[in-house]
Amino acid sequence: MSLRDRIEDAPDVVLERALKNFRSSVHAWSEAAYSRPRTAASVVRHRSWRLAASCALGCVLAAGSVTGVVHERHHRQEMARVAAAARTAEHERQVAAERVRVEDEDLLATVDSDVSREVPSAMEPLAQLMVEDETK
Repeated sequence: MSLRDRIEDAPDVVLERALKNFRSSVHAWSEAAYSRPRTAASVVRHRSWRLAASCALGCVLAAGSVTGVVHERHHRQEMARVAAAARTAEHERQVAAERVRVEDEDLLATVDSDVSREVPSAMEPLAQLMVEDETK
């Protein structure tokens, strides 16, 4: 190689050495940044996840409480409706029993008055004629 070729190759060598140094410095910086502990970012991510989880759990608990209250209210309304229906049925049964009792008493009174007559009702006109004959 001639001197001229060496002079022409010198800038390439210098450039190549500068690029090599730059590359190794970038790799060293990347390695240092990669191996450095990341507590702050990890804590923020962990806290934000915990915040989201606690918010979701709070929403689930609130929804569960509201659902429980609504279910309990509906259950009480149903029980009140059933109790009202039972009271109505009991009242209607008592009214029907009273009606039957009154009808039975009327029937017994009618039978008693029919049995206690001296003369059956069909024979009553004849009995009145006989009573009039005896009084004359």
